[in-house]
Order: sequence, then C-alpha cells, then structure tokens
Amino acid sequence: MDGVVLAVSRSKSHTFTKLNQESIQLLTNLGVEGDSHLGKTVKHRSRVAVDPTQPNLRQVHLIHSELHDELQVAGFEVSAGQMGENITTRGINLLSLPTGTKLHLGDTAIVKLTGLRNPCAQLDRFQSGLMAAVLGRDDQGNLIRKAGVMGIVVLGGKVNPGNSIFVELPPQPHQPLDRV
Repeated sequence: MDGVVLAVSRSKSHTFTKLNQESIQLLTNLGVEGDSHLGKTVKHRSRVAVDPTQPNLRQVHLIHSELHDELQVAGFEVSAGQMGENITTRGINLLSLPTGTKLHLGDTAIVKLTGLRNPCAQLDRFQSGLMAAVLGRDDQGNLIRKAGVMGIVVLGGKVNPGNSIFVELPPQPHQPLDRV
C-alpha cells in the first residue's frame, strides 16, 4: 500500500488553487507552514462562520493523482495543486483508507486522516461540471466523494515530491472516512 508524493502545494491566501512548491514543511498539530489553513482551529471560511473554535480537522488536503487522470480522460484540465490540495499522491487509494490511518511522508512527517473533502461549488467555478465529476454513486446509491482526503499533522517534517509514503492502518475495527 505504499505510494509516492508527486507534488506539494500551498497558498498563503484562501485561493482555490495552491501553487506547487519544491517542498513544504508540515508543523505538528498545525498543518502546512505558509498555508491559509494552518492552525489548531478551523480555517475553512464557511466553518469559521459557524463556529471558529472547532478543531481544525482539515490541516492537510491530499488528492490521489489517479483522480486527475480520470478527470483528464473526461475532458477536464486538472493538475497537481489546482483543486486546492497540499499533497498530490500516486499509488495509494486514499478514499478506501479508514479514519485514523497514518501516512508517513518523507523522513519524519506523519499525517493522520480525519475524513473526506466535501466537494463545493468552487470546483464548478474552476471548471464547469467539475463538481459533478468528483461525485459518484456506489451500487447501493450511496454518495461517493472523490475530491480527496483531509488530515491533521501528528508529526512535523519536510515533504518533497518523490518522497515515499508508508501507510499505517489504525487498529480494528476500521471506520470508513466520512466528510469533514
């Protein structure tokens, strides 16, 4: 279940797209240094409006590059960082991992998965029809959110493109990721 970091991105302001970087620094219990979502409490604008004291379960956003491949086949022009992710991965089915999974990135960094990104209308402002393209239904009709996963930094460190990712599953019983 190991994978690789393809790209790392951040944005100091609340922009939809994050700029690719040569490296990012993850800060324990805070998130990505220099990113607008850095902090112990929630930074997502709509969530701040509801309760600015709630914990930030969205410190780091990860997207599997296989989603970019799927979207490109469907006619969208999407690349690393353009959907707001901090870390773009390859080789790991992020959406299938359980809540509490720890991703070991590079030499020291560890991100603990907290849930799924809930796609929003900003996707359609970026490219028309993109929101519908990152939503699906399983055989039972349940909604599938494909726009990546969110996590918190449990151990800081530098993350670079090309770093390996080691997946550490939490103890059983596993709980599926839900939107955060």
